[in-house]
Amino acid sequence: MPGNDCSVVKRHLRHVVAQFVDNSYPIMIKPLGHGLINDTYLIEAPTDTFVLQRINTHVFPRPHEVMDNLAVLGRHIRQKSSDSAGLRIPNILPTRQGEAFYRDEQQDIWRALERIHPAESRESINHPDEAVQTGFALAQFHGLCADLPPTLLHDTLPGFHVTPAHLEQYDRLMAQGIAVEIDGEFRKCQAFIESRRQQAHVLENARNCGELTERVIHGDPKLNNFLFQPGSYRIVSLIDLDTVKPGLVHYDIGDCIRSCCHDKETGGFDLDRCSNILESYLSEAGKFFVSSDYDYLYDAIRLIPFELGLRFFTDYLSGNRYFKTSEPRQNLNRALAQLALCADIERQQAYLRQCIADLKIKQSAARY
Repeated sequence: MPGNDCSVVKRHLRHVVAQFVDNSYPIMIKPLGHGLINDTYLIEAPTDTFVLQRINTHVFPRPHEVMDNLAVLGRHIRQKSSDSAGLRIPNILPTRQGEAFYRDEQQDIWRALERIHPAESRESINHPDEAVQTGFALAQFHGLCADLPPTLLHDTLPGFHVTPAHLEQYDRLMAQGIAVEIDGEFRKCQAFIESRRQQAHVLENARNCGELTERVIHGDPKLNNFLFQPGSYRIVSLIDLDTVKPGLVHYDIGDCIRSCCHDKETGGFDLDRCSNILESYLSEAGKFFVSSDYDYLYDAIRLIPFELGLRFFTDYLSGNRYFKTSEPRQNLNRALAQLALCADIERQQAYLRQCIADLKIKQSAARY
């Protein structure tokens, strides 16, 4: 975004909006959401209401591939899911010149997306039915994509959710020397990562030996990317699809559970919410899950908070270049929170493994 002056930013935003809609009428531009990557705005014009986003090209260096994936995914899901009953994803709205996106003078990429309405995002699970519906919606998305060949999609983020790759990046950074203060919180993160280094490879090893199969994944199914019908627990849409790519559904399951089951007040892991999500997910995903998929569910649930803590810590060490921050130590604090969540999941390992085993038996019985 050019400059820091508020008036300059507003003028530039209005120029961008004009590429998608006639701006000769009054237009409202409002920041939308709490995303850590893209800049997102709600555009309210007399003729239309839509979502405007600036794609972060530092994170997505090939934005045209992101847009290609959205087009492929949109066509596939719309063929299988009606607006009245299915899980909706936002349509791409072309520019006034018929292009899929607009590139400004700073080479920033802007795109407009349909606003799913009425719908609302939620920042926390406040009722068991919200957890149940989240698990069902994620399984529904995976089910809709089950017959979409992953080879039709670009890998827009090579190495994303490949924990060993993030560990290698962390190791390179540590070897180069760092400029941050080495204090107690730094050493706490460092010690946690070192003590669990060997566990980072579990899902990739399973993929490499053929025990887990690559499928189409969302890539970032945290709770606030599910849109609920206002006044109900029903989920109507799954948004923020830039990370859709070939991968392991276990990364999606782990990230969804991490987001939904992290109790922000205690910092701990809510086992009841997790059980609700898993049971609901597996009641739908049992159609395409195989025995080995169940075997790695605990590993996925434990691994994703570890991976995200590792990524936050690495970004802190490198000067906060990836995740948006409001103060220099924010990514360090985020890392500590995720690693503490990982530790609490490990504390409840026996309960989680038993829950998964029971659900595996239940779904096997339901199938036959």
